Amino acid sequence: MTCKPVRFLILIIFSVCTFTSFSQFRPKQINWTSDGNSTLSIKEGNIVKTDLKTNNQTILVKREQLIPAGAEEPLKFNIYSFSPDYKMLLIFTNTARVWRYHTRGDYWVLDLASNQLTQLGKSLPSQSLMFAKISPDGKQAAYVSEHNLYVEDLTSHKIKPLTVDGTRKFINGTFDWVYEEEFGCRDGFRWSPDSKKIAFWQVDATKIRDYYMLNTTDSVYSRVIPVEYPKVGWPPSPVKIGVVTVDNDDIKWMNVPGDPQEHYIPRMEWADNSSQVVLQQLNRKQNESKLFYCDVNTGDAKNFYTEDDKAFIDIKSRWNDDDPTGWDWLNGGKQFLWVTEKDGWRHIYLLDRDGKETLVTKGDYDIDNIKCIDDKNGYVYFMASPNNATQLYLFRTKLNGKGKLEPLSPQNLVGTHNYNISPFAKYAFHTFSNYKTFPASEWITLPDGKPLNEDKSIAKNTRVNENSNVEYFKVTTDDNVTLDAWISKPVNFDSTKKYPVVFYVYGEPAASTVGDEFGAQNNFLFNGDMSLEGYFQISVDNRGTPSLRGAEWRKSIYGKIGRLNIRDQAMAAKKILEKPYFDKDRVAVWGWSGGGSSTLNLMFQYPEIYKTGIAIAAVTNMLFYDNIYEERYMGLPQDDMENYVLGSAIHYAKNLKGNLLFIHGTGDDNVQYDNAEALLNELIKYNKTFQFMPFPNRTHSLSEGEGTRKFLSTLYTDYLRKYCPPGAR
Repeated sequence: MTCKPVRFLILIIFSVCTFTSFSQFRPKQINWTSDGNSTLSIKEGNIVKTDLKTNNQTILVKREQLIPAGAEEPLKFNIYSFSPDYKMLLIFTNTARVWRYHTRGDYWVLDLASNQLTQLGKSLPSQSLMFAKISPDGKQAAYVSEHNLYVEDLTSHKIKPLTVDGTRKFINGTFDWVYEEEFGCRDGFRWSPDSKKIAFWQVDATKIRDYYMLNTTDSVYSRVIPVEYPKVGWPPSPVKIGVVTVDNDDIKWMNVPGDPQEHYIPRMEWADNSSQVVLQQLNRKQNESKLFYCDVNTGDAKNFYTEDDKAFIDIKSRWNDDDPTGWDWLNGGKQFLWVTEKDGWRHIYLLDRDGKETLVTKGDYDIDNIKCIDDKNGYVYFMASPNNATQLYLFRTKLNGKGKLEPLSPQNLVGTHNYNISPFAKYAFHTFSNYKTFPASEWITLPDGKPLNEDKSIAKNTRVNENSNVEYFKVTTDDNVTLDAWISKPVNFDSTKKYPVVFYVYGEPAASTVGDEFGAQNNFLFNGDMSLEGYFQISVDNRGTPSLRGAEWRKSIYGKIGRLNIRDQAMAAKKILEKPYFDKDRVAVWGWSGGGSSTLNLMFQYPEIYKTGIAIAAVTNMLFYDNIYEERYMGLPQDDMENYVLGSAIHYAKNLKGNLLFIHGTGDDNVQYDNAEALLNELIKYNKTFQFMPFPNRTHSLSEGEGTRKFLSTLYTDYLRKYCPPGAR
């Protein structure tokens, strides 16, 4: 998802209790064995299996086995997977970044029986392979190279193209920029269970205009970098699902109804058989979701489940964030799990193949994400927090909808828990912290939650920060809206004096900033200790953020980004600042990406409250951002342009009164540099004084280049100290 605040971008691991695709493109937090009894790790170049019960270690692959012919050193890698029978090892190495992640590189296969190590796609360009997967029968491998799909025989290593029409903007087996950024779609093909066919996405981005970035730093001549980027109001790239028969290269296209430029297909998998694929179609406004079965022999599509919403349907419903692959088939393929907010809460449903549904999680609470599906024993494990939206706990309930809600996290550990659960829910790696308790972890058994090693348990190793100056609280605004917030107080706080206050803000539907976990209150850009220097820090979670407070809370922002969230933030600040020890002349606000947009809106719409602002990588004009994100939460500009005008910070730029530092990377492919230059022109037009810092050829993360982060921290810190001076007065 886009526009997430950098500090709070937390990787969520979704562990279904089955061994899924024999491929991956990012290091796993934990590599589980398929029986759920052991973990895999790389130690001194060897791949080692550790039995969780006995802690015994077994070397499965020695580093010497990973030395290519003619080389002296073994392959360097941290991404690997075994086939389900552990006869083959797939290794991803020499990787390169494609937008966000290292999804392109070289793949090697080690046949453990013959001890033969072979590079896949050897005749194709180096470092060009993506998403290699070995067929279920272990005889072939498929992968993408330069926008085409290939299959390779693992005995003869003969390579055969399955598509030949791929180009930068006509894409087979993977996705364009916006599908990757907003739907998390990267791996765009799936082997059939019988290994005879491959289903894949084809994206036609030829109708999408390019945004041209300019690289002026790598040569004496500038270089144009085109990005196929559908801006708000422009139709999506048409997407098709094809099923290719590997033996004869015949492609059958699925006849999904509707105009392909007016809908999306964010999910597609085999329907637990080799004769059908199942897919999700989302209309362009993203307020109607349809599930289809497609017959791979005829292409016929049958709609069997439909959901609509007055606002938006959040793709994947955040129930397996960051992993759009897989379809949770149960009971031998007769049923599957689905998550919707149709009853006002984010709940898990059990659907049969005809779309008949049974509510699994019951009550006035939201699930956060599914952690494990234990089909064998009939349970689903998930995170939720029925009583406090800033915290997270593990629960389970019966898959058949007849069970009660069973809390599994220790009741005495109040805060934020996380779990990485093994297949069949035998074991889990459990982590915990809260705002004043340092992070701790342990290995446990499930469902009893007992530590495998009592001496290394969380119970015996929690450390509380006795000097914590952080508090969590609620604030009710004059609009009668109650919001969660945290505050970090200055060291040696004296209520008879006045102190500066710095608000950290995000405010959009992609993320929350008020989570009860350790370190979330630290300012990662400030070069020093803000509490020691005498600053208050505050963050507030406005309506519209993905907090576990019900669908109405999350969807109230529909059509109102830049207004409802901004008013919530400002009204909360107004109420908080009634305390006499806040210096109203020293009130600052800052944020990154969507938080940068919020910062600008707060500075421009409420200049009487916020005197200093630091906005990083901000969307200044909502019409400049991509169609999937903005149209999901704002509707189509063709239907209501006023929402976009009144939600854009640039509309209010003429109201700037305070001190503004505006920062943007010129190589930002996400929130593009035109956002910055448009705002600069508007501020210049109204003779507004401000400071601007472009970072040449840096992306949205401002992480590239020697010294970049140190310079950014220095710039941020010096500006804050100058225009919102620290210390009591």
